[in-house]
Amino acid sequence: MNRIQQGLVWLSRIDKCRGFGIQSPTDYAFVRYVVNEHWPYYAYETLKANSWLERKLGRLYLRLANWRQPSAMLPDAYAAWWKSGCKRMRMVSQLHCVELARVEINDTAGLESLFPLCDERSVIVVEGLWRNRQRWHHIEHDACVGTTFDLYYCGIILFDKNRYHHHYKINF
Repeated sequence: MNRIQQGLVWLSRIDKCRGFGIQSPTDYAFVRYVVNEHWPYYAYETLKANSWLERKLGRLYLRLANWRQPSAMLPDAYAAWWKSGCKRMRMVSQLHCVELARVEINDTAGLESLFPLCDERSVIVVEGLWRNRQRWHHIEHDACVGTTFDLYYCGIILFDKNRYHHHYKINF
């Protein structure tokens, strides 16, 4: 993605910065202090990335792991970032319950295999939303899904059904 396209995405979501318009205190705190946190974290300097997008997503994943504190995750390309956010987490080859997971938007089988393992504390990050917007809208309206956050580069799915079902578009 080039800088012009990145700027246009940012401008199109300018009114969705830093939690503006979010009425739920829980969702507002999540967006403000996890998704759009700008303070430097302890591991930012030690973890390196090949591109600005990899660095941006890696930092988000570190903050998500720090917030959720999962006990186990499936290994992926961002394993170092996840582990920096939660030192006690271990990488496993198979999950029995999803606490925190990451899948690509076009990995339909992978995503559908995770949904039955989700409970009210589960969080799934779907990466690459811009590649398949129609698939993301289908995921948003799934009966299992509670709240979603569309960050353009990735989406975050929360499965807490006790909260109001809402879809947020965030300028990330």
